[in-house]
Amino acid sequence: MKKILFIAAIFSIFNSQFSICRADSLDVRICAGYNLGGTSPLPLPATIRSIDAFRLTASPMVGADITFSNLLPARMGVRLGLHLENKGMDIEATVKSYHMEMTKGSSQIGGLFTGHVSQQVTQWMLTMPINFEFRISNFEIKFGPYFSLLLKKEFSGIASDGYLRQGDPTGPKIEIGNKEGEWATYDFSDEMRSLQWGLSLGLDWQIVHHFGLSVDLNWGLSGIFNSDFKTVEQTLYPIYGCIGLFYNL
Repeated sequence: MKKILFIAAIFSIFNSQFSICRADSLDVRICAGYNLGGTSPLPLPATIRSIDAFRLTASPMVGADITFSNLLPARMGVRLGLHLENKGMDIEATVKSYHMEMTKGSSQIGGLFTGHVSQQVTQWMLTMPINFEFRISNFEIKFGPYFSLLLKKEFSGIASDGYLRQGDPTGPKIEIGNKEGEWATYDFSDEMRSLQWGLSLGLDWQIVHHFGLSVDLNWGLSGIFNSDFKTVEQTLYPIYGCIGLFYNL
């Protein structure tokens, strides 16, 4: 139901804006880009000792933007967008006394884990940015909120090369090996939010009449997990940059 209401609200906003603006006051563009970043607590806690590997994932962005230039003074505008994108992450890290719940064999165990984790995150989403822009020559500075509806989500991984203390630092010690059958797995996908929001700051450079380059920083403010999920103690924020191209219609 939330997904249906979100999509209906998007189309309602676009339809209402079209009804009050004439075609000569609209700038329409299509865009494509690549998201690069990750989900992280802020600041990085002492329990995460190091990031050992970071691999690129299939994290494209495609969409369309409409700028209304008659709603604000000259050189300013309001831009609405509708983007389909993935904000993915694939990393390996070393942790110490990191609170976790995992599955080893047929057993569900929880406590403080010390060792190696391999983490994969997938967040396919429909995003609506609402930006205020200011034009200077061939450049456009833009800033505003964004709202995302997740269509597909995954937060899963493998814990290996270490041990877990059940319950607290003095609890029973469970060895976690580095081979299949010895390591443990976890999956918190069902605990991820269906709706996310944050702030976006970007710069567009119109190189020629129709084509241009864009650079954006999208900083999530909601965290990726539901507020009642306590297994991961820190709030994980999606922080991604997007490098892209656009074409003015």
